[in-house]
Amino acid sequence: MKRRKAKADPVLTEIVRNGVLAVTEEMKSNLMRTAYNMIIYEALDFTVGLFTADGRTVSIGMGLPSFIRGMANVIKAELEHFGPDGIEPGDILVTNDAYTTGSHLNHFTFSMPIFERGKLCGWAACMAHWPDVGGTLAGVTTDIWSEGIQIPLMKYQKAGVVNQELVEIIRMNVRIPERAMGDLRAQVIAVKTGERRFLELVRRYGREKVAGAIENIMDNSEAAARARTRTIPDGTYEAESFMDDDGYTVGQRVPIKVRVVKKGDEMTIDLSDMSPQVQGFFNSGPSTGVSCAQVAYKCLTSPTDYPVNEGSFRSLKVIVPKGTVVSATRPAAMRWWMTFPMTVVDTAIKAVSKAIPERTAAAHHADLVFCLMHGISPRDGRFYIAACGPAGGGWGARHNGDGMSGVVCSNDGDTHNSPCEQLEAKYPILFERFCLRTDSGGPGRHRGGLGTEQVVRALAPVTVDVQAERMHCKPWGIEGGMEGMGNYVTSRIDGKEDTDRPNAKLRNQRLKAGDAVILRTGGGGGFGNPHERPAEVVANDVRQGYVSAELARSAYGVALKADGSVDETATRAARKK
Repeated sequence: MKRRKAKADPVLTEIVRNGVLAVTEEMKSNLMRTAYNMIIYEALDFTVGLFTADGRTVSIGMGLPSFIRGMANVIKAELEHFGPDGIEPGDILVTNDAYTTGSHLNHFTFSMPIFERGKLCGWAACMAHWPDVGGTLAGVTTDIWSEGIQIPLMKYQKAGVVNQELVEIIRMNVRIPERAMGDLRAQVIAVKTGERRFLELVRRYGREKVAGAIENIMDNSEAAARARTRTIPDGTYEAESFMDDDGYTVGQRVPIKVRVVKKGDEMTIDLSDMSPQVQGFFNSGPSTGVSCAQVAYKCLTSPTDYPVNEGSFRSLKVIVPKGTVVSATRPAAMRWWMTFPMTVVDTAIKAVSKAIPERTAAAHHADLVFCLMHGISPRDGRFYIAACGPAGGGWGARHNGDGMSGVVCSNDGDTHNSPCEQLEAKYPILFERFCLRTDSGGPGRHRGGLGTEQVVRALAPVTVDVQAERMHCKPWGIEGGMEGMGNYVTSRIDGKEDTDRPNAKLRNQRLKAGDAVILRTGGGGGFGNPHERPAEVVANDVRQGYVSAELARSAYGVALKADGSVDETATRAARKK
């Protein structure tokens, strides 16, 4: 149902548009400056946002795209749980319920209602990753209880008074409480920043006028999305792919199927044929199923329309029945929730690429290739938990250019990798090698981006755990482009690399000093016929080390002389053949 267009001054609308963006960016900055764990202040594994009084998204700070629905659904669940009279000024609410956020227990979500003269006029929220929330460290989990502490919808702070009993419960259930409490305080600072700055905006221009401007912003975003949707040919488009396995039943593929129906200025993304939820921990909740569809839709229709808000998705219908890998129900394990959704997004874009190849890209490496480490530090004898990643990989080529190399996967949006120097300074590890991976980009008229290779050596005994995907479902090309290399993870024990692995998962591998974990990310798929790539461009790729001379000949049909220049006669013959 369309909302009645609000009457608000267009100049004020632009002021408010930039104002809410500024608020969420300041929330983001304050969180980064006060957080204790690298995954927040370096990797930026968090998202902040402003919401209307009824929980509609006003502005999401640049961060993880898949959080686009989780925070809004948390606020709506809190409103339903506590009722209109159960929320009061000075409250700060908290939960890490995986089935509400759609993700895993590591994502603590704090939200603060914003009151102006006693009337609820909005919400500030922050969802951030805590490296440890208790639970087992022993590889793949198969139920939610083994994954850590569960906090239902609760009030961390009631009318300005902190619930100290809740704080102590959290403190007792985490392994490194001083860091967890530091991140907790940082998230509280973020939502209080959002409340303060949004109230300044409201008090300066008036509550009703700001609310009207927000409605205008949403209406404008809706109009832009609908206009762009109309340019996609009507039709029903389907695509499928698969995940290698669920980490529990090795080698049993998990099917991913997406159906897209486009009619007029509206689109339906149907996830009804997704795999049922799996026994391993790769499931995610219903919020994530909706997020998958919304991320794909925004990429196709209004990728540069900011702030990210509810209006952009009024022309999208999402069908996601309960009980699939992206709409799992209790007690499904959720710890590695983030992996399958990015392939769902890739597959949705693959479906419509048949209709609009010039506006879509080939598949990307689609995994964090994230290495978790834990052990006892020889420096101070204390237990530590560390994370190496997310590792950058290759993105798919598009109709007018090569894919990007060494870039984090789509699920992680604006996140960064953790600097090698910081990891080496804090933990007993050494990066022997960190480079681009030759031949990993899918050949095409435009080449897929390259993946990376990291060799991380243990300087003291350490346990590593990697649960990567898409080793066998390699990033596909489109319009005649070829696939890129898949992700690959292995170890080097006593100087010998294990090269016979069934998947890209390394479950709780114990390394002694001198052993290493090797993380190789996949490349992006190619776009167009590789033989249409100019021979001189291929020769330059070889000179740069992006493509080997062997692949240049076999895939691109380009023969090179001993000095690296193009052998034009042999190239013409190879391409003709």
